[in-house]
Amino acid sequence: MSSPHKPRRKTKKTAHFDLDVSPEAEPEPLVRSPTFPLEAILWPARSSPSQWEILPLVLMAAGLFRWAAGLWGYSGLGKPPMFGDYEAQRHWMEITTQLPVSQWYFHDLQWWGLDYPPLTAYHSWLLGHIGSFIDPSWFALYTSRGADDPNLKIFMRATVIVSEYLIYIPAVVIFNRRYSRLFGVAQWPASVALVAILMQPATILIDHIHFQYNTVMLGFVVASMSSMLAGRYMWASVFFVGALGFKQMALYYAPAVFAFLLGSSIFPRINLSRFLGIAAVTAASFAVVVLPLILGTLYDVNRGISSQPDLGGLRAPLPIFTFLSPYLDTTAAYYPVVEQMIQMIHRVFPFARGLFEDKVANFWCAANVVFKLRNYPTELLQRVSLLATLAAISPACAILLLRPRRDLLPYAFSATAWGFFLFSYQVHEKSVLLPLLPMTLLLSGKQGLGKEVRQWVGFANILGAWTMFPLLQRVDLRVPYAVLTLLWAYLLGLPPTSLSAYFHKGQNTTTTQRVTLLIHALFYLAMAAWHVAERAIKPPADKPDLWVVANVGVGFAGFSLCYLWCQWKLIRESGIIVTSAKKGKGKVKTK
Repeated sequence: MSSPHKPRRKTKKTAHFDLDVSPEAEPEPLVRSPTFPLEAILWPARSSPSQWEILPLVLMAAGLFRWAAGLWGYSGLGKPPMFGDYEAQRHWMEITTQLPVSQWYFHDLQWWGLDYPPLTAYHSWLLGHIGSFIDPSWFALYTSRGADDPNLKIFMRATVIVSEYLIYIPAVVIFNRRYSRLFGVAQWPASVALVAILMQPATILIDHIHFQYNTVMLGFVVASMSSMLAGRYMWASVFFVGALGFKQMALYYAPAVFAFLLGSSIFPRINLSRFLGIAAVTAASFAVVVLPLILGTLYDVNRGISSQPDLGGLRAPLPIFTFLSPYLDTTAAYYPVVEQMIQMIHRVFPFARGLFEDKVANFWCAANVVFKLRNYPTELLQRVSLLATLAAISPACAILLLRPRRDLLPYAFSATAWGFFLFSYQVHEKSVLLPLLPMTLLLSGKQGLGKEVRQWVGFANILGAWTMFPLLQRVDLRVPYAVLTLLWAYLLGLPPTSLSAYFHKGQNTTTTQRVTLLIHALFYLAMAAWHVAERAIKPPADKPDLWVVANVGVGFAGFSLCYLWCQWKLIRESGIIVTSAKKGKGKVKTK
């Protein structure tokens, strides 16, 4: 009787990755020397027989850069009265450790009230208890506001790095390995791609300098994508619920996740057990996320603790879902739980704040220069924003639903996230990290460090960091912005430090490559000119935001091109449009 075990099919390893597969491209010769600086740095390690010889060095270098970046100041340093994001994160550690659970989402909402989902609260609770063990004064209620103790800064910086190394970096390492193997990419180029991903400038600038914990949420997202690559769809659901439970911004990816998991349950044949299993696991995961909040609320009620002690035992009206009020009994045992869940949703989704609060490089802020959108009814803007977002994300989700292939995941996630960033409600500058992440993960895949992907991924990341410059300069972070952005550009052979991503000695350029260079060059020149003008020319008194508005316009145009590129690549790679370059070529095993 023959064994049911089938040996793993060996895929052909790609020795070098600087090959272009566009329809007009000519086959390129095998390059036997480094073509850009990051490749040159890792060139001696190309003959290493094991990734475990390279990986520790990569992780140590990434950690060193992160810790060095943290030596700079942070958001709100010495800038009363509200300080900044650093104070918000510290304050959440304060309220979660010093107040009853039922008061977390109600306490002093004017001073950085908690406005993220429960996993952020639990994360703050854990870190707050660890910090209080070191120095209780760091998180003393009320008296610690605006604390700038150097030892506290060391602790806070360390919590970002430890959180990232526990969740984000393991997820990226595993994704890099699985995605590169999917295309038969050799170990060494995959290691080069890993370094490029971990050195992504925008992530380091926002989390390790400006100060936030975005990489926890992003790590859960990458873990979900990695589970999809491995065919572990229930684990993918668990990890994605973790991302949503940590930051609501993970909703940018939700349509793509739903489309892929549903498509995987329908094609090539309906798999009802898989569908029901995914649904059950997703529901159970959400229940686990909110369970501590519910149990804490019930425990406080049992002890006679009110969620809003300043009201003297009275019940405030529900902030949203007011249509439910006639059907709810405020004296019933279930009411505190309902009130807690509604308050949490109200804080997490602040629709009352309007279409946008600050100037972000998306459609609404760019359009507001011509059409004063704040003059229109809020409900109308919400509906238009919803319709525009649905229109932007529908093509990618439809492709992923009908062709749920693993190799398409980064393109679909990028296109969907770009659609949300460009057209959705209440977008922040830092939200650009969401489309940049899956787009940067493309470096691990087929032709990931070849010309086309490197050009567009590099362009998106440089532009993304540039659009965050107004945010960074407000807290005196010009120098780390310049150092990290230019370093990443240099390592990958990108403008303004090099044109090697567009040209290489002895290789012909196609019309597509020349057009891409022209478009990108215009944007790179615009970014450089903007920096000179912003520094040298004071805006008119009646237009104090002139340079910020110019940043928004250029950023929106560039991000729109990134969205269109991801959408086009998704269409091409999915096989919906068969180009002449793909005729007669073998297919990558993706199911």
